[in-house]
Amino acid sequence: MSQSLINLTAFLGIALTLWLVAKALSSKNVLQSKLKKQKTLTEDILKQLYHVEQSRRTATLDNLAGALQLRRRNILPVVEAMTTTGLINLNDTEIELTEEGKQYALKIVRIHRLWEKYLAERTGHKPSEWHHLAEKMEHKLSEEETGKLDSFLGNPMFDPHGDPIPSELGEVNTVKWTPLPSYPVNKPGKIAHIEDEPGVVYRQILNKRIFVGSHIKLIKANNNEVAFICEGEKHRFSSIVAANIHIEPLSEDEAFEENAIRLSALKAGEIAEVIGLSKECRGANRRRLLDLGILPGTQVEVDLESPMRDPVAYKVRNTSIALRNSLADLILINKN
Repeated sequence: MSQSLINLTAFLGIALTLWLVAKALSSKNVLQSKLKKQKTLTEDILKQLYHVEQSRRTATLDNLAGALQLRRRNILPVVEAMTTTGLINLNDTEIELTEEGKQYALKIVRIHRLWEKYLAERTGHKPSEWHHLAEKMEHKLSEEETGKLDSFLGNPMFDPHGDPIPSELGEVNTVKWTPLPSYPVNKPGKIAHIEDEPGVVYRQILNKRIFVGSHIKLIKANNNEVAFICEGEKHRFSSIVAANIHIEPLSEDEAFEENAIRLSALKAGEIAEVIGLSKECRGANRRRLLDLGILPGTQVEVDLESPMRDPVAYKVRNTSIALRNSLADLILINKN
């Protein structure tokens, strides 16, 4: 056999080997990607079923597909596999979680709510971004990583929306909330929870700067409209939007601040006293305001206004401090 033929044979052998290796790696990557997508969809279905059962509704294949924005035929194989593995029961058209499925779902809910808490307390992400970012992370964190995150955050009991965070053992605190349209008229209360789904409704509430922990008083409620006062401002929502806000009574040691308003509403020439910071003021913003001397009892007045009135410079303890309106909204005051 000539040397050139030997070289050609060797080259073809190497090329064939490389092709087989590349094909094997490609097949492995495709399989891993497929398994990852199936795991993600399985966990999305479990979480959705948990929320459906918590709201005392019934889940079917059709409304499950609609909630996940997928076609029925795309989730059917996964639902069948989940039935085989004992995560769900399929009775005629109704789908329900088994005890094993519920515990798995609670692990996903736990990661989601802990990650939202992390985003709220430790990052600068906007509230409208928390849910979407947490949905990505809930499929990635291991149980060990979740435990470390829980410890890092100080083992919180509630997420920034007011939802209870399941414990490592799957225990969930019982909450007693009243939807805003059903809360007694003229009875002071505080916002305990704001539902973050659907996103379009949640953003509508956020745009009014309404936060968990804010004191509130219902003025009027009917089938079409709800009117209420929150931190010195009067708001009107449709009853559908208002139903996403949940209220609890004030505790015995909490006093309803009848005349409380936001610092951003203070006008030139007016003098006010700081009541405190909104519970929505977290992390770096809270530390900054406290470091600047924004404490209960501190006198504050407008020092200088920009042409668009954002930012505004306020005189605090003989010092001029410029604040954006978004930050001044988080400072509650009483006018003198």
